[in-house]
Amino acid sequence: MNRAERAQMAMMLEVSAYPKPGNVDRCHDYSDTHLEHFLASTILARPVFDKAEKTGGRVGSLIREAVSATNGHSGGNTHFGAFILLIPFVLGGDIEGARAVIAATDVEDAVEFYAAFGLTSVRMAESDDLDVNDPASVAAIRERGMTLADLMAYSAPRDMVAREWTNGFALTRRCADLLHAHGCGRESIVAAFLDLLATEPDTFIAKKHGEAMAEKTMRAAAEVLDGKRDLAAFDAECVAAGINPGSIADITIAGIYVALGEGWQWDC
Repeated sequence: MNRAERAQMAMMLEVSAYPKPGNVDRCHDYSDTHLEHFLASTILARPVFDKAEKTGGRVGSLIREAVSATNGHSGGNTHFGAFILLIPFVLGGDIEGARAVIAATDVEDAVEFYAAFGLTSVRMAESDDLDVNDPASVAAIRERGMTLADLMAYSAPRDMVAREWTNGFALTRRCADLLHAHGCGRESIVAAFLDLLATEPDTFIAKKHGEAMAEKTMRAAAEVLDGKRDLAAFDAECVAAGINPGSIADITIAGIYVALGEGWQWDC
């Protein structure tokens, strides 16, 4: 399986696994985003992954191209965070290669990434002074000489996907290790996802519902692992309240990509 195939498979396997509390999967949709939207994005992103593997290119441009390629359906952005993690992997191959790709980013990558951000409905934190919707922010990036790695470092305190760029893909590595430890197939994906959710406040939840809700969701996931709470009931509660651990889903996709490259089996 080549790098582009692994990236595509990781996106498909993550959304197909169930139940992952609060997230779209084969058992339930959200009113505006359905399983089919996620599956369509796995198909539509493939040409960009192929380009990244075969001919390379700028990280920022490739992220923008992936977002643009998958924005044609009515389900909105489905994989922005996943593309932030996957594109360096497809370019670099593995975690070490992805780190090297990140270290080589420049100001133009940052500008292209901001263009990608503008194509999504991803929320800016209220404390951010670099607003994707403000042309002055692009000028500020150029004036400050911020690379895309710098931009991720700027966002890292508030965004766990960006934080992966600054910590050497620590949670991605942990997720891959969890997948290996839990065995193979769909059940191991759910188990790895729950392990992460039970120990890491999801920053997508924090941006949408506040940090207290992210902490509460983390504690509830820990109760599921401890046998004190029913998984299906927890899933239903999250869906009903719109509690979507989207950042951990993105990191799970990256973890699946890494695990696949290390021989983890999805079809046991």
